[in-house]
Amino acid sequence: MSFRRGVVRQSKFRHVFAQAWKTEHCIDDVRVSRVTWDGPLCDVNPKFIAVIIEAGGGGSFLVLPISKSGRIDQSAPTVCGHAAPVLDIQWCPHDDNIIASASEDCSVKVWQIPDGGLTAPMTEALVTLEGHSKRVGIVAWHPTAFNILLTAGCDNLVCVWDVGTGELVYQLGDAHPDLIYSVSWNKDGSAICTVCKDKALRVIDPRRGTVLKVREKVHDGTRPMRAVFLSDGKILTTGFSRMSERQMALWDTKDLSEPMAVQEMDTSNGVLQPYYDPDTNMIYLCGKGDCTIRYFEVTDESPYVHFLSLYSSKEPQRGAGFLRKRGVDVNKCEIARFYKLHERKVEPIAMTVPRKSDLFQGDLYPDTAGLEPSLLAEEWIAGQDAPPLLVSLSGGYSAPPSKHRDILKNKPKLTSQGSGAGSASTPQQVTNTPVPTHVARDTESDWVGQPKVTREADGVSDRVKREAQDEVLSEVLAEVKALRSVVLAQGQRIELLERQLARIEDGDV
Repeated sequence: MSFRRGVVRQSKFRHVFAQAWKTEHCIDDVRVSRVTWDGPLCDVNPKFIAVIIEAGGGGSFLVLPISKSGRIDQSAPTVCGHAAPVLDIQWCPHDDNIIASASEDCSVKVWQIPDGGLTAPMTEALVTLEGHSKRVGIVAWHPTAFNILLTAGCDNLVCVWDVGTGELVYQLGDAHPDLIYSVSWNKDGSAICTVCKDKALRVIDPRRGTVLKVREKVHDGTRPMRAVFLSDGKILTTGFSRMSERQMALWDTKDLSEPMAVQEMDTSNGVLQPYYDPDTNMIYLCGKGDCTIRYFEVTDESPYVHFLSLYSSKEPQRGAGFLRKRGVDVNKCEIARFYKLHERKVEPIAMTVPRKSDLFQGDLYPDTAGLEPSLLAEEWIAGQDAPPLLVSLSGGYSAPPSKHRDILKNKPKLTSQGSGAGSASTPQQVTNTPVPTHVARDTESDWVGQPKVTREADGVSDRVKREAQDEVLSEVLAEVKALRSVVLAQGQRIELLERQLARIEDGDV
C-alpha cells in the first residue's frame, strides 16, 4: 500500500515566530484607559509610542520615546488638552512627531510632539477641529496626501479635514443611518470602506460624497464589526455570526454579492481588531480581552485567507499598537511588532521569520511606504490620486529630510508648552550676521593666497546660504499672508456675532 504525501502550501511566512520581550524591556505602571469604546487605545511609530490612559476630569494620553522601558512615574507629563476621555489616536504617516486624537468632548486635536518626548504637560494643540455634534471615536490619516485627516463620530458623520488650514473640506452626512464602527482608506486614498451598526459594508468616494458599493449584512451578528482595505483593493471584515461566533470574511469590491472566504474563530465576546501589513499581505487579529494574537496570510489562491499561527499568553490584552514597518529590526528578521496593553503594563511582542543568514533578507522586506507624501492636500482635494512613495529598508532605514515636514505651512506657529525647539516640524532658522567692512576686506585679501578649490567651496557655501535665506523668507511671507486671512475671517465672525447680539438686545429674536 502506498501513501500519497499531501502537498504543503509554500510560504516564507509559515514559520513566523512571535515572542514577547523580556520584562526589563516592558513599560510598567501605565494606567491604561478603561473607556468602553472598542478601539486599540495605542499607536506606535518608529519614534514614539502613544497610549490612552486614565485621567480624572478630562482626557489624556501618554507619549513615550520608542526606546523607553521600565517604570513610568505617575507624574510623567501627558498630552492632556481634551475636556473628556480620549477615544482614538493615530500618528501621522508623513511626520513622526505629529499625532491626532479624538475625544468624547466632540473635538479632534492635532499635536506636535518634540523630538525627545514631553518634558511638561501639553495642553495646547497645533490645530483643533470642531465639526462633530457628538463624541468622535475614529481618526484616520490619509495614506498618501499630506495634511488630510478623516474623522468619524457618533453623530453618524464622516468628516475630511485639511489640517494645514483647519478647514472642513468634505462632510458625509447621509451615507450612514447609524453608528459607524470602522473606517479604512484604500491604498492610494481615493476611496474609503466603512462598516456601520446597520451591518452594511460601504465603499465610498469621500470627495464626491457618493456610495460606490453597498453590501447588506456583512455579518449577521449584532456585535460591532471592523473592515480594512487590502492593497489589491479587496476588503477584509471581522464580525459575529447569528450564533455569536466570531468571523472573518474577505470581499472582492468588484462583486460584493458573496464573500470570497469566511472563517469562524470562536465564541468569545471581544471585537476582533484587524491589523494589516501591505508589505507581507498578512493580517493580525487582536481581540479585546483575548490572550491570543492570530495571524493569517492573504493570497490569490483559494481559500485566499491562510491561517499561519497564533501567539498565546496568560494575560488578556486591553488593546494593542502596531508598529510602522519603518521601525522593525531588519537585522533580526522582524517583520512586525505589537505593543500589547495590559492593565498596568505595555509589552512588546516581536514577529520574526527564522533565518540563519546575517544578510539583509530582501524577500521579507519589499520597499515600504516612507515618510514623504505623494501629494499635497490641495492636489488631493483637486482630484489627484497617487500610490505611496516607497523606500528600501536595506541596511536599516533612515528618513531623508522632507520638503513637506512643516505640518502648518500655511498657519502661524504655536509655542505650546512642552514643545521643544528641536521639533522635527519646525523650520530651521537662518541668522543673518552683518560682516564689518574691514573684516570683509581682510578676508578678501586672504582669499588671494588660497587654492582655487577653497574659493569655489566658499562660493558654493554662500550660494547655499542665500538659497536657505530665500526659502525661509518665502515661508515667513506665506505665514504672514495666512495670518492676515485668519485675522480677516475672525473680524468678520466678530462683526456677525455683534449684529446678532444687537438683534437680541432689540428684541428682534
